[in-house]
Amino acid sequence: MDEKDREILLNLLRNARIPKTKIAEKLDVTETAIRKRIEKLEEQRILLGYRAILDFKKAGLFVSFTGLDVEPEHIWKTMNALKEIEEVFALYLTSGDHTILAEIIADSFEKLNEVHDRISKFNGVKRVCPSIVLEVVR
Repeated sequence: MDEKDREILLNLLRNARIPKTKIAEKLDVTETAIRKRIEKLEEQRILLGYRAILDFKKAGLFVSFTGLDVEPEHIWKTMNALKEIEEVFALYLTSGDHTILAEIIADSFEKLNEVHDRISKFNGVKRVCPSIVLEVVR
């Protein structure tokens, strides 16, 4: 992984649909080189996928970034259980106030609460601290 790979990743983070030709122009390399680098980043599981950025309010979706305080011996068991919940879109192992940060997206506020309640009952989860997204600014 070098500086060009990082630049490719940053371009894709800003716009997952950016044409490879545009990235090639920005980095002064061929489109083929960009395509090969992206394939390699995917094979190495550095580039894990592509996501749309939504206006959740207009889409009628409810989002929380939920901090979880988990007993150390239950962290990976909790992570694996969270991966099985359809509404959990991203998981991060963190330092600071919480052990795990989960991005949860649901089609109703009630469903979002159900997911939080379900998680709070996991063995080893000491506290669930949801922060509900009111508006996406960027």
